[in-house]
Amino acid sequence: MNGKFHTYKGYPLVRSGNQMYYGYMSDPYVIWIQIIGTKEENGKNKTSKVRVVQMDTNEPDPMKAFVKNTERECGLYEALDIANVWLEKALSN
Repeated sequence: MNGKFHTYKGYPLVRSGNQMYYGYMSDPYVIWIQIIGTKEENGKNKTSKVRVVQMDTNEPDPMKAFVKNTERECGLYEALDIANVWLEKALSN
């Protein structure tokens, strides 16, 4: 990948298995997306349920770093849209 990340609406998106991080780790907040459900559609697995968590990157205690979260029955693009709205709002304050 030559040190480049995939991006979505201007922020880096890093995926490992069923987990993704959205945003710059150097910013005060990032979003963690966890795929917790899939369904088969046309012979392919599609995301059907996600957990989206806004995290404070300056909090040393991982349990206190969770600012807000939601679980939704939705696809990956809807989860990314939620992540983008949360991140834009958090970083504008």
